[in-house]
Amino acid sequence: MPGVTVRDVDAQKFITAYADFLKRQGKLQIPGWVDTVKTSHSNELPPQSQDWFYVRAAAVARHVYLRKSVGVGRLAKVHGSTKNRGSKPMHHCDASRSVDRKVLQALEKIGIVERIDEDTEDAGGKGGRRITQAGQRDLDRIAMTAVEEDEDEDDE
Repeated sequence: MPGVTVRDVDAQKFITAYADFLKRQGKLQIPGWVDTVKTSHSNELPPQSQDWFYVRAAAVARHVYLRKSVGVGRLAKVHGSTKNRGSKPMHHCDASRSVDRKVLQALEKIGIVERIDEDTEDAGGKGGRRITQAGQRDLDRIAMTAVEEDEDEDDE
């Protein structure tokens, strides 16, 4: 299937495949606090999965791939959830900006995303991050393997 991109693959399948790839590769720098930190003010407990940082990194890489430029604040809003306030109405609560910032920094170190200067036209004067050429190539390659695995499962 020629010309498969991240847009052509189901989000959950792609994120799972890319998280597995990042874990196998072993280049993603993981902070020491990943086993104790809460990912949002609205959560009561830290994530129960050992691989949650890889999954978040895969989701962030996909999010940056699909958009022109993405900042930490936008990612915090996307990964946020509703806060249970007891008998009071629920309200949206943003995710931890620190977690999303560390994920972006780790993806920058392995060359998947790059920082946009505030004075360039692409950012509209705001800055943020965008996908690199090498990152786009890697994500498209993972998308191709995810589609092939899905086709193999359908054939069986």
